[in-house]
Amino acid sequence: MPVCSSENTSRPFVSFLLPCYNEAEVLPETYRRVKAVGDSLGRAYEIVFVNDCSSDDTLPQMIQLSGDDPSVVVLDLSRNHGHQLALSAGLHYCSGDRILIMDADLQDPPELLPRMLELMDEGADVVYAQRRSRPGDSILKRIACSIFYRFLRGLSETPIPLDTGDFRLISRRVLELILQMPERHRFIRGMVSWVGFRQTALLYDRDSRFAGVTKYPFWRLMRLALDGIVAFSTRPLALASYAGIVFAAGSVVLLCYILYSWLYVGKTPQGWASLMMVVTLMGSIQLFVLGIIGQYLGRMHEQVRGRPLFIVRNVYREGSAAIKTCREEAGG
Repeated sequence: MPVCSSENTSRPFVSFLLPCYNEAEVLPETYRRVKAVGDSLGRAYEIVFVNDCSSDDTLPQMIQLSGDDPSVVVLDLSRNHGHQLALSAGLHYCSGDRILIMDADLQDPPELLPRMLELMDEGADVVYAQRRSRPGDSILKRIACSIFYRFLRGLSETPIPLDTGDFRLISRRVLELILQMPERHRFIRGMVSWVGFRQTALLYDRDSRFAGVTKYPFWRLMRLALDGIVAFSTRPLALASYAGIVFAAGSVVLLCYILYSWLYVGKTPQGWASLMMVVTLMGSIQLFVLGIIGQYLGRMHEQVRGRPLFIVRNVYREGSAAIKTCREEAGG
């Protein structure tokens, strides 16, 4: 649990959680639409913005909003921690009974919240938004994401819904369980799925980005995919073992062929090219297996060091900044 936390005695009904990195172009419109949805509820709410060390005017705009609107809370991280850790920081500061996680680029419309609340009133602890279409993404990105979600689902021991991001509404008890998870390489949507309880899908059409550029280029998507696979599956280790068994069996067959040729044919197989092909193939398989093991060992090393997941430099609420260092200890 965090050393520093919200001091609110009255708990809001809903917390809107929006991690932001260089979103100055879209932030005013995002705030307008989120505030309109919050006002329509007729109940107390808060808007938690997380500034992931933006280099544009995102933070000054956030500070201005917190000064004008007492429902706005701004977390300013000490450095760029990345989307998943920025989400984790925000989750530690959300004080609402229900938490809506969404991106600030308006590809995920906040206007879906009333329907999500209805589904939660019917007994769901998690309402995740499942993408029916995503016209704002390129064909290559849509294909890559489709392959990734299905590949992850096939490997993971935890059922993870297809075509879903972090846009979801979670209950307070789900949040409390997530806060107890100490892993550094975080895959929030997988962690929410792992918790269990009743989880309900809400189909929607994902909008195009309102303004600015995507903060998830292809290489970051690949990194997120790797984190998701390694964090929620040990099957790659098993696949590496199976690959070793298969190629060991192939080596035995090749050895038998060589001995047969030497004993009964009177000559050994000729050909430098074929020999090098076998050596190269075996070497590449060994490196592949070592790479998989290295991914798991590297994450174990980072986890054992026990450094804070994130550091919050400033918390802005109602225009005042309180400098705090929030240490997230391993094990919660």
